[in-house]
Amino acid sequence: MKAKEIMNRKIEYIKFDATVYDAIEKMVDKRIRSLVVKPRDEQDVYGIITVRDIVFRVIGKGLDPQKIKVDETASKPLVCVDKDMDIEHIISMMEKFNIARIFICEKKKILGVVALLDVMAGSLIERAKGG
Repeated sequence: MKAKEIMNRKIEYIKFDATVYDAIEKMVDKRIRSLVVKPRDEQDVYGIITVRDIVFRVIGKGLDPQKIKVDETASKPLVCVDKDMDIEHIISMMEKFNIARIFICEKKKILGVVALLDVMAGSLIERAKGG
């Protein structure tokens, strides 16, 4: 199975200068666990801010989410792979880098994301097909 077969094309973004509080509101409102942080300029790269980042780097340290910018908390760069990469290789990368999401990119454009849940769903689809 290839990444393109199970990737999620719906990606939520947030501006680099938004506050962590803005990110919390968006994540809770949309019931999602991460946001892609837009680059500051053409020299910058996309980042990601996750629920885990917010809980451990902001809330857990007693920092005020309204005073912290997402760019200060986001992880950069995103881990990107080709749409034709095998799922087994993606799982290996997730385990090696201790991450829950791998982005599918083409040049500088994000095409989609494969999260742990997508991998599990993909395994069910594969099984249903008899694979």
